[in-house]
Amino acid sequence: MLINVISWIEERLPVQSIKTFFIKKNVPRHRHSIWYYFGGMTLLFFVVQIVTGILLTFYYTPTPEKAHESVMYIVNEVPYGWLIRSLHAWSANLMIGAMFIHMFSAFLMVAYRKPRELLWVSGALLMFVVLGFGFTGYLLPWDTMAYFATLIGTEVPATMPVIGDWGVSLLKGSEEVGAETLTRMYSIHTVVLPLVSLLLVSFHLGLNQLYGASVPVGTETPRKPIPFFPNFLYRDLLSWTLGLGILIALATILPSGLGEKADPLASAPLGIKPEWYFLPLYQSLRMAPAEVFSLSGDFIVNLLVAIGCSVWLAIPFLDRKASAGRKSLPFMVLGIVLILYLITTILLAYVLP
Repeated sequence: MLINVISWIEERLPVQSIKTFFIKKNVPRHRHSIWYYFGGMTLLFFVVQIVTGILLTFYYTPTPEKAHESVMYIVNEVPYGWLIRSLHAWSANLMIGAMFIHMFSAFLMVAYRKPRELLWVSGALLMFVVLGFGFTGYLLPWDTMAYFATLIGTEVPATMPVIGDWGVSLLKGSEEVGAETLTRMYSIHTVVLPLVSLLLVSFHLGLNQLYGASVPVGTETPRKPIPFFPNFLYRDLLSWTLGLGILIALATILPSGLGEKADPLASAPLGIKPEWYFLPLYQSLRMAPAEVFSLSGDFIVNLLVAIGCSVWLAIPFLDRKASAGRKSLPFMVLGIVLILYLITTILLAYVLP
């Protein structure tokens, strides 16, 4: 019976062609090969996000009156609900961490060079989408910290000319953070961003299979490549097992907490800080002077962030040496300085009151 089913499928789908492709596919082997596994690790945590997110939507109610209570119900009443919520929260953090490692390793290995420009662009767009997931999902528990952190976060675009007021209105949906904001964040988090991310992930993976893994610029002639199937896939599975082990350990030992229900009329608590991946922006805004040459410090920071994101997206087209298979010292220095700045601002945000 099983053989008949397999034969029926093979007659109607290009199973043999797909199988042949993966058997013939090779992965370069060199001293930097370990960085290849973080792309698959990011994908793994993304899948965990989808599965746990779907499960959470079965019980979550996106209204200010019931959001907090529905999360409490998930944690306290739904069988293993606390675990599903913790897996969702921790996999988000691990996914973003793995994504940053994957992107910066690709940058330092000049993996964006011709013909992989669109592979880089789709990856950079995915980074923005993933950060959007983090921002829109933070408000959903409707607890005190989430409410006031979102209140501050939605005001960040206000300093930008032309699009400032429009950006704030788009995020909030009303004058204050309330029912409209929660509904908007929930819709973006569960509908808009998943659809966009699935399209980008499919495009990104398709290009990756088409062009294969990039050998870093300046690397000596690589050793004999690793067959993708079964050798590299087996190693990928081992890294996924390790990642799942870390995720489950964090979710069970340090389960995701839930604060008091948000009270919009209460005073903002002391020490409000965003999640770690938004701390560089948070700390940059704190360190910026109030005014520079009659321009608001917040405006300058936001403008630099916008310019930086645009440059990051366009790096394959700006780095002309990459197409010739050479490293560009200014771009390498830029990448290292950016990494050090991100790490430093995150540490400062945790250390400074």
